[in-house]
Amino acid sequence: METVWFIAVALMITVYVLLDGFDLGAGAIHPFVAKGERERRLVLRSIGPVWDGNEVWIIAAGGTLFFAFPLLYASGFSGFYLPLFVVLWLLIIRGLSIELRGHIENPLWASFWDAGFFLGSALLAVFFGVALGNVVRGVPLNEDGDFFQPLWTDFNPFSENPGIIDPYTVLIGVLALTTLIVHGANWIALKTEDELNARALRFSRAFSLALVLLTAVATPATFWVSPWMLESFSERPYGYVLPLVAAAGLAGTVYFAFRGRDRAAFLSSGAYIVGMLTSTVFAVYPNVLPAVDPRNSLTIFNAASSDYSQAVGLVWWSIGMALAAVYFVVIYRLFRGKVRLEDEGY
Repeated sequence: METVWFIAVALMITVYVLLDGFDLGAGAIHPFVAKGERERRLVLRSIGPVWDGNEVWIIAAGGTLFFAFPLLYASGFSGFYLPLFVVLWLLIIRGLSIELRGHIENPLWASFWDAGFFLGSALLAVFFGVALGNVVRGVPLNEDGDFFQPLWTDFNPFSENPGIIDPYTVLIGVLALTTLIVHGANWIALKTEDELNARALRFSRAFSLALVLLTAVATPATFWVSPWMLESFSERPYGYVLPLVAAAGLAGTVYFAFRGRDRAAFLSSGAYIVGMLTSTVFAVYPNVLPAVDPRNSLTIFNAASSDYSQAVGLVWWSIGMALAAVYFVVIYRLFRGKVRLEDEGY
């Protein structure tokens, strides 16, 4: 049962990054890809019907952690107290920027909220990447499952008391930002036409090449910082299909962006995200929060709730996920196609 819940949490986080990732990426590039008021409104309109719904998945993941792996929830939320509050403020700023921008027709008002949308989106992508880097590298958990990390200590990823920021976690943060920029650029290209479409594809081409380089650097860096992750692939060779999905997605992103095929490029960047995240999850298993001292790591066994709680929770979780899936299928079908300013919305 613990493995089922591990997969469920990993699935929700992957879906969150896949869906909310494109509107984070769109926000991170919209001041540069969109020229003028009309194009910026088109970018907002492309994500307007779905951006808040996409965030449901991270809320669902947090709620699932609460009853499936309560010790992980307690340790993680207390240990990452400072960055979680930064993430909360960035989510608030970003949401306000999207919703309040059109309330007053004033260039200064619009520019202020455009800046908030850009900063909130870009910094969220970086912070999520840094958080993932911390999980992969390991955190200074003690024997009681407690830890607290300052923003930085000695910038040494091999330290016994590492900070949140070090060269490795910054690298993963930059990789995350670049990944979501590519994904967001492909989404804008998919949803728009004419010059905005062409400009978004140019961004996708440029950043997809950067993504190839960053992936080539980050992959060996990850196994250098956490060599134990290779054991998962050695013990379960079928897991090699996951990095192959990521590699195929990355190749497809570059190829289709240069061919101007926006839909195929978007699907490819999505495949890259799915492949990279599932590869990481597969390599980390059965840990849910690796520790600098492996003996103190939280696993699916020592962090899980009771069997009864997991069994009852699975029933209600299945019902909730089925309803959420139906909602998302309907909403994306209703708002499929290119966006235009003549339609109602942002």
